[in-house]
Amino acid sequence: MRKHKILWVDDEIEILKPHIYFLSEKGYEITTCSNGNDAVELVRTNIYDLILLDEHMAGLSGLETLRFIKEIKPEIPVVMITKSEEENLMEAAIGSEIADYLIKPVKPNQILLALKKNLEQKKLITEKTTIDYQKEFGKISDMIARASTFNDWIEIYKKIVFWELELDKLPETGMNQILQTQTDEANTAFCRFVSRNYLSWLDPAVSEKPLLSHQLMQKKIFPELSNSQPVFFILIDNLRYDQWKTIQAELTELFRIISEIMYLSILPTTTQFSRNAIFSGLMPLSISQTMPEMWIADNIEDERKNEFEEEFLKRLIQRAGLNIKWSYHKINNSLEGKKLNEKLTSLLENNLNVLVYNFVDILSHARTESGVIRDLAYDERAYRSLTKSWFLHSSLLELLKILSEKKVRIVFTTDHGTIRVNNPVKVIGDRETSPSLRYKAGRSLDYDPSEVFEIKAPEKAFLPKTNLSSKYIFAMNRDYLIYANNFNHYAAYYRDTFQHGGISMQEMILPLAFLEPVI
Repeated sequence: MRKHKILWVDDEIEILKPHIYFLSEKGYEITTCSNGNDAVELVRTNIYDLILLDEHMAGLSGLETLRFIKEIKPEIPVVMITKSEEENLMEAAIGSEIADYLIKPVKPNQILLALKKNLEQKKLITEKTTIDYQKEFGKISDMIARASTFNDWIEIYKKIVFWELELDKLPETGMNQILQTQTDEANTAFCRFVSRNYLSWLDPAVSEKPLLSHQLMQKKIFPELSNSQPVFFILIDNLRYDQWKTIQAELTELFRIISEIMYLSILPTTTQFSRNAIFSGLMPLSISQTMPEMWIADNIEDERKNEFEEEFLKRLIQRAGLNIKWSYHKINNSLEGKKLNEKLTSLLENNLNVLVYNFVDILSHARTESGVIRDLAYDERAYRSLTKSWFLHSSLLELLKILSEKKVRIVFTTDHGTIRVNNPVKVIGDRETSPSLRYKAGRSLDYDPSEVFEIKAPEKAFLPKTNLSSKYIFAMNRDYLIYANNFNHYAAYYRDTFQHGGISMQEMILPLAFLEPVI
């Protein structure tokens, strides 16, 4: 293993020989010099892993030396060492992007700790995280085997996402594949759980059941309107729980989470069904029966399937008897987001503002169709990273910064998630069959019943049907449904794409977070 090379700059370097000997014994290669000018030349002509830099030196001061070093090799971490505890000096050093700050007299172990922290932190964290997940692996497997309620599955999914995000911080290790295998194991069991219980959850007589899409507004959002402050209800289309946690980490300086609960998307887990259910407060069958002019069969190619959400919400507010000022906005691109931000003053006069951001859904579809996007979001880790990058440069973050200053409350959620599919399942259907890869609805479906969740009587799931013999089938875990015609071509084309509409933890278990500004 290569020794780490350290440059130690101090005008009293002679009296630090015991420290240098100690570090040499610990395996570090130490080069010394006693002034800033020599240090700058050494940095210009040599390679160092870290620099220990004294602040009080004759000639160039430590801060002046630091500035020259950063101009030459800005990537080298610098640990500043000084006798002074003056706050302005510390702030100047920190503002110059030092890696650490130590105050004399320093002990050998203090120096050693600073070196390990800055040179070996990733290695130590990787080792500890790997060991910690190995310990948790058995516990999670036991939780999967024992899970019998929706709350059990929430806890399992939260643990899996926690470890996904922890492993994201590390270089690629074998743990990622082990976690993916355990996630697949969990999803297989979760799909069985949903298949056994889904229809019973739709029965009004059953009390023990998850919060479902069509109940969201009446049970969780409308009660928030009793406060005199406006509420901004922000829905990011097609956002998974892991993506939400990635975004949430960037909000800590703006908002604190008052509470976070998980709800269950209805089936199919697509925008047409789940989001229309959210804003109408109705299941899809009821929408198609009471507002047939606003329900378009999913086997028909029509861009208007989600164009009636504002009207759905209007009628829901009227049915709830709410006398409120409200607005609804759908944001499809950055220009629309900026225009929305420009009229924020008027929005603050409303009791409720509903904002729907479509970027993640657009990203999901673009990834299927574009080789460039597929390369950028080639797996879950990269998909989360791309989502974070969008958020950090989005008009949504600009809006949230303003809302935080205005002390406005926020409710965050999504309508469904998505899953990366890799196992094609053969299905035969006619031209009237819906085109989704994660579910099919139609009258002439031929498939292996053991490979899908089938609903032979759609009305029992409160789903509309195009004719008397229609039924629905749903892909489970990471399966995707491919027609027998040209099967190999389409199986290869859609493999490892992110899809939604079926049954998985990622598609169905969704966050609902209540935030208040940090005071």
